[in-house]
Amino acid sequence: MAKALLGYVGGSDPRVLSEMRRLQQRVQDLESELIRMQAENDALSAAAHHGDSLLDSIDVSHAEPALA
Repeated sequence: MAKALLGYVGGSDPRVLSEMRRLQQRVQDLESELIRMQAENDALSAAAHHGDSLLDSIDVSHAEPALA
């Protein structure tokens, strides 16, 4: 089973090795994308929290009506 996970099934067929390298690269690409998206999500969450505090600071009892 360990050999199957490492890509040694059937000997050193160049097609299998090529596919294994392609899949390893795809995994690395997806991990990088996940890290980028997590950072973007953190930034958006921080911006949303900052926006909430800005809206809370508005005193609506003294607000003027909008022009129609």
